[in-house]
Amino acid sequence: MATLVMFAAARQAAGRGTDLVHGTTLGSVLDAATNRYGTTFADVLAYSRVWVNGEHPGADAYSVLVGDDDEIAILPPISGG
Repeated sequence: MATLVMFAAARQAAGRGTDLVHGTTLGSVLDAATNRYGTTFADVLAYSRVWVNGEHPGADAYSVLVGDDDEIAILPPISGG
């Protein structure tokens, strides 16, 4: 299971900052997280950046393979003044 780390609005939508999520690709992990956390989380995910092990996964991100040692970070835009 990959470790999902959620920040700001993603953390609020999920009700937690981290979780272990089953999936073999980035897409399957994000789909499983969306099913687990619901529509508010899906809305936040739609405008968030997603990183795998501290790196942007590239253009074909959803097919990137992930495993038990991988960390997926969900970073919504930060606002402030």
